[in-house]
This record gives sequence, structure tokens and C-alpha cells, in this order.
Amino acid sequence: MNCPFIDHQLLILTIQTMQTSEMSSEQLSEASQINGFDFTKTFDSQNPPDATLIDACVHCGFCLSTCPSYRVIGKETDSPRGRIYLMDGVNEGKIPLSGAIAQHFDSCLGCLACVTTCPSGVQYDKLIAATRAQVERNSDRPLPEKLLRKLIFSIFPYPNRMRVLLAPLLIYQRLGLQKIMRSSGILQKILPKPLAAMESVLPELSTEAFQDLYPEVVPAQGTKRYRVGMILGCVQRVFLPAVNAATVRVLTANGCEVVIPKSQGCCAALSQHQGQEEQAKELARATIDSFANTDVDAVIINASGCGHTLKEYGHILQDDPVYAAKAKEFAKKVKDVQEFLADVGLTAKLFPLQEASPLTIVYQDACHMLHGQKISVQPRQLLKQIPNVQLREPLDAALCCGSAGVYNILQPEVGDELGKQKVENLVDTGASLIASANVGCTIQIRKHLELQGQKVPVMHPMELLDYSIRGEQLRHG
Repeated sequence: MNCPFIDHQLLILTIQTMQTSEMSSEQLSEASQINGFDFTKTFDSQNPPDATLIDACVHCGFCLSTCPSYRVIGKETDSPRGRIYLMDGVNEGKIPLSGAIAQHFDSCLGCLACVTTCPSGVQYDKLIAATRAQVERNSDRPLPEKLLRKLIFSIFPYPNRMRVLLAPLLIYQRLGLQKIMRSSGILQKILPKPLAAMESVLPELSTEAFQDLYPEVVPAQGTKRYRVGMILGCVQRVFLPAVNAATVRVLTANGCEVVIPKSQGCCAALSQHQGQEEQAKELARATIDSFANTDVDAVIINASGCGHTLKEYGHILQDDPVYAAKAKEFAKKVKDVQEFLADVGLTAKLFPLQEASPLTIVYQDACHMLHGQKISVQPRQLLKQIPNVQLREPLDAALCCGSAGVYNILQPEVGDELGKQKVENLVDTGASLIASANVGCTIQIRKHLELQGQKVPVMHPMELLDYSIRGEQLRHG
């Protein structure tokens, strides 16, 4: 943590005092004078963290053991309970919304493990989402951080812009420069940490990443059972295009006619998770419009972070007089592809992925799938239907891998420590393959497998089902 020592002392004093009684005006005045804080810097009136939701926290501390940022950083102010105290303090005017305070909100991965753990049902997801939007509007960030965030949110949610950026990086990879640079470690020395982190998670690019070749409607194979829409995603379609291709084939093989509107863009997950409130609303409206009048039974998504945000459209657009009702109806139709297929059932014949011995797979629970959408059984049900497959479970399965959208770029030290722990737990199962249903998790896990010298492949469950349906053997395993 980069905040000054006296800043941290003020936080401790404030939290301890708020836990027991009201901070006296003398204490507050003294702290303000010593630190030169501007206590007028606070949340604005546009959807601040709901005091009712804050008051639901009974400060029991059950969240601490499941919070990945607290586990790595080890400070109360970097835990859900500590952040709730800070939210309350800013709401009450007892704590200024300074850069030091903003860092503690930034250190949250948004994994929602605390929501699952909390015995009081505290809606921390709503609190941190509201707080991050406030921080973006009202907290002054250092110029380098402002520029980095501007770069990310000007490019990542827009696939065509990202393709322009990635074109020279494809050449960089094809010439073998990436391997040379990574093995030498020179990028870690010459680049700022966030840019070095950005390069470190760059996956192997393919020519398929630079074009969308899907027709507007892909017919079902055999008898049509359902008509579904499909979200291509922004990062997914560029970094892991094979996952989208596999998803379309699996859906059509199981009797689904797949509608893929060409006008669709980013679902808003990246922006929503980092407090870019207006951009998130704009992207959500555009997504709703893209699927308007498509007459689909469900809107299918194959990335967990996107799925959680799509299902939250009703909340994101609740104050929009034009889109509020549309958003609620749209959200009702959103289904993760694994959730959908487990519900409607597979009709395509499945073949073994390898014949000689059982294929051992460990399924990686993505945070926004497990904690946000409460989906954990369905992916395992689908994988178990593949002949000659054995599933293994890792220790600490609910621990975040450290990707969390762009967290591993904005907070690389914490992200790397969590990625290291996650990969160690997955590898310790002895499984010959890792199944991951989220693009960010997949990229993060592949990075840390490489850093640890592990050769275990990582594939999306839809890729595995696609191989099985087509009767193709895995070349590894």
C-alpha cells in the first residue's frame, strides 16, 4: 500500500472509533489538521452506497477468511468489513474521499466470495459497485493511473479498436519476440508495472481474432428445439475466438438455432466492475437494442463475468425511464451456456476424449459464476456426461485466481500472488487438464502455469463438449 503512514493511522483511528462510538470533533479536527485532508471531499448524491445495506453488516468478520485481497495484503482496510466501515465513514463525513481511501476500494477484486460467506446477507456487491462509481467521479487519481484507465476503457470494450492495437502484437509474437522478451525479463525492468502486467497476460493470438465470420443466424442440426441469442463478448472474441466457435457448434448440435446480431459489442462487464457507470449504461443499452426483436428463448453467454453483469441489467438501468423495463426483461432471458444446457439437456451423442485411460479434469470455479450467478453444479454435470472423464476437486476452490477483469493489470502484485496460489492448488490435484469457463481466468491461469513450468492445458467446457460431440481425441492428456 502506497498511502503515507499517517494516512493509515487515521484510517485505523477512524475505524476503531466508529466501531465503539462516535469520533469526537476534537479527534476529527486534529486528524484533519495533521494530514491536511479536505473533509468536504465525499460521495455525491448520485446513488451513494446505501446506508441501509451498510447497516446490515454486523461486523462479525466471517468475510475476512474468504477475502482474497485481505489474505494477501493482511490489512483490515483491505477486507469487506473494513471497506464497509470506510464507506460508512465517507457517507457520514467522518472520512475524506482521498486517494489513500480510494486505494482500499481499488484493492477489492469484486470476487463476491464475501457475499456467499456473509451470514447476514450483506449485499456487498451492490455496495462496492456504487462506491467504485463514486470514486471514479470524485477521487483524484495520479496522472499515470488516469492515463492507464483511460487507455483500458477506451480500447478493451471495443473489439475493433482492440484489433487495431493487437495487429502489431501478432507480428511481435510471430517473429518470436515475445518469447525472447519474456525469457530475458527485460520488460519487467523497462516498462511500468501495469504495462508489463498487460504484456504478461497477452495470450497467443490467431488470425481468427481479427474477424467475426458468423452469419446472423446459424441453423440447428436436426430438429430445432430452441432459438437462442449468443453474446460474443469483447475480450473473448479477440483473445479466445475458438471458445465462441465451439459454443456455436455445441448449441447447434443440441438442437438450438443460434442468433448472433452483428451490431453487438461489449456487454458492459468490464466497465461496470470498475465504476465506469455511464459507459456501462451506454453499453448495456446497446446490447439490449442488438437483441431487440430477435424473438429468442434465451440469451446465451459463455464467460462468467459477462454473465453476471448481463443478469444485473435491471439494476444497472433501474433509473432509466426508457430502458428500465426492457433491461429487466432482457436479464430474465440471460443464461450461462452451461446453465442452459444442463437445464434443457444434451441430445448430441458424446464420445470419449481419449481412449487409453480416463481423462482427469479439474474444473476451475470462476468467481462471478460461483458467487455471482450461484452456478457450480451444472458445469460438472455436463463434463461428467463425457465418457471416460474423471473430475477432481482442488483445495480452496473458491479462491479468486487474481484476474478479476483488469485487476491483474491495475493491481499486478496482488493479482500475481493469487494466480500463483490458484495454479498450485489446481496442479496439486494431479489432473491432466483444467476446465475454465471465463476468459480472464483462462488467461491468468495459463500465465501462471507457464511461470511455474507446468504444461497442463486449459480449455473451456464448451471446447471439451465440442471435441466430444465431433468424436475428436485430444492431442494432449
